[in-house]
Amino acid sequence: MKLKWIVFSVLANALLLVSPAIVKAHATAPGASVASFAQDHDDWDKPPQEFRDAQRKGFHDGVDAARKDFDHHRRADADDHDQYRHPHVSRDMRDDCRDGFRQGYERATSHLLENHDHDHDHDHN
Repeated sequence: MKLKWIVFSVLANALLLVSPAIVKAHATAPGASVASFAQDHDDWDKPPQEFRDAQRKGFHDGVDAARKDFDHHRRADADDHDQYRHPHVSRDMRDDCRDGFRQGYERATSHLLENHDHDHDHDHN
């Protein structure tokens, strides 16, 4: 029993030492974009830095809407949401908000489906 804990501890420590190097290598790999790195890791639900305020608001609303659709097993469609059709921003910012909403919704849907598929892959092994 003690041998299992020793082996587990050694492997866990090795993983902690290697993980930052892997993340750094991925982040600085030629052709790797900041957006793809963020989408693949913990910051997948953060809007791109270049977004304007209305786009950021829309992005967050889109991510939330996709999560709700996914949780309630509803068909994924950004156009079905009132926040997309009638965003609560001034008229001159509606296009930016809709653009951000759609991008957030699509990123969240992609992320949630990918993780859902990976979870099911493990169920069959």
